Amino acid sequence: MTFSIAGKTAIVTGAAHGIGLAIGKLFADKGANVMFADMDEDRLRDELGEAVEEGNIRYFAGDLREKLTIANLLSATIDAFDQVDILVNASRQVLVSDPLNPDDDAMETMLQQNLLTALRVTQTVAKRMIKQSEKPDGPKGGAIVNLSSIAARRTHPDLMAFSVSSAALDQMTRSLAVALAPHGIRVNALAFGSVMSSSLKETLRGNSDFREDIEDHTPLSRIAPPGELAEAVQYLACDASSFMTGQIVTVDGGRTLLDPVAAPAH
Repeated sequence: MTFSIAGKTAIVTGAAHGIGLAIGKLFADKGANVMFADMDEDRLRDELGEAVEEGNIRYFAGDLREKLTIANLLSATIDAFDQVDILVNASRQVLVSDPLNPDDDAMETMLQQNLLTALRVTQTVAKRMIKQSEKPDGPKGGAIVNLSSIAARRTHPDLMAFSVSSAALDQMTRSLAVALAPHGIRVNALAFGSVMSSSLKETLRGNSDFREDIEDHTPLSRIAPPGELAEAVQYLACDASSFMTGQIVTVDGGRTLLDPVAAPAH
């Protein structure tokens, strides 16, 4: 087996910032064709710059909560690279909310952004993967990687909506893994904690006490850069993990090994 993804085509959502951007750049550096997808067109343009003209990098700007936008993303990818082999659902949002406030719409927002959008993108891309594999000379199977969170297994009232959406995403991963296995399409997820996502970076800005609290509750005593998570995503996307599907792989510096009640879930 090989860790190579060279020559494969990947769609990475949430790819204008933080972890999604790191995943897309790593994939491109490893020789994959990458479609960077995000709502923030200006940021995509700023981050990718002239690299878009190098041949294996494209970007797509649009709101993937809209079904037509998802169809357009797939069409743009096929027009650019002829096929799609890998999907990384890295678009996610973290909202602090009040679990006892009936007017707080965080739950609806989190389920729409972190669960339903990933489901619809996966359904659309999986259909294309199945269609490709039916061609005699077409690529067989595919790999789908969802970005989840250790919040799915921890209890923090202010993050209830995010935790519920993460837990639902984990179960969606398992269900789709079974449904798509006959077609050779693998579906796995990475549940991460102490990784410097865009949301965590913003939360830590000017808050050294919170950073120290996270590090104190992480056995490896640090917050990982996005590139470390990107490498784990590459493993799940490549042939080296060809017998893995429906798995929720934890990448958190050991965070979930400790008492989960008092520690924040990032």
